[in-house]
Amino acid sequence: MRAQLSHHPPPTHTRRPRGPTLPAHRLPELPGRVAVPGQSRGTPGAPGTLGHFNTAPDADAEATLLTCLHSLRWAVRVARHRPYPDLPSLLAACDEAAYDLTPAELSAALAAETLPPLPADAYSAAHTALDAAHAAYEAKFGHAFVICLDGVPPAEGLDRVLEGIRSRLANDPEEERVVAAEELRRLAGERLTKALTGPADLAIGHHTAGHGW
Repeated sequence: MRAQLSHHPPPTHTRRPRGPTLPAHRLPELPGRVAVPGQSRGTPGAPGTLGHFNTAPDADAEATLLTCLHSLRWAVRVARHRPYPDLPSLLAACDEAAYDLTPAELSAALAAETLPPLPADAYSAAHTALDAAHAAYEAKFGHAFVICLDGVPPAEGLDRVLEGIRSRLANDPEEERVVAAEELRRLAGERLTKALTGPADLAIGHHTAGHGW
C-alpha cells in the first residue's frame, strides 16, 4: 500500500459523539436545501466493491468519491493513495483528508448537496414544517443543513431532521460550521460505504447520486 496519509488532527474542538446521519431531501416547493443519507445495505461482490475501487482508473475512482463529498482535491487525494487493504482503512483516509478542507472547499461541498424527495406518503404538514425550519437555518448560516442519520429508523428520520435543525439554530455561525463539517464527513463515509457494498447500479464510475429516505 502506498504511503499513508499524514495525520491531520481536527480543529481545536471536541468532536461530537458519533450518532445518527441523513442525505438531503428535496421538498417540491422547498426553496432551500437540507441534506439527509440512506442506510448502507449492499451485496458483497457487486461491481462497486473495494477491489474494483482499488483497481479502477483514477478518473473513475475520483468520480465515485465526488458523489460522496464534492471536493476535487479531497477526491484526488483519496484516490491516489490506493490500494486500501480494507474498507475501514479507506474510510479513515477519507476522514483524515476531509479535515484538510479549506473554508472555501467546505462551503462548495455544502453548496453541492442535493435533496432527494420525501417519501410519497409523507404528510403535507411535514413539507411545511421542514420548509420553515430549513429556511430559518439557511437564513442564519447561509448553507444547506447536513445531518447523518446512521442507525436511525426511517420512520424517525423526519423528526430527527427537524429536531436537529431546531437544536443547531442555537449555535453561533462558527460553532455550526464545525458541526456541519463533521456531519458532512460522516455523510461522505456513509455514501462511500453504500457505493462499495451496494447493488450493481452503484458500480464505480456509475454511482447514482440519489439517496433513499
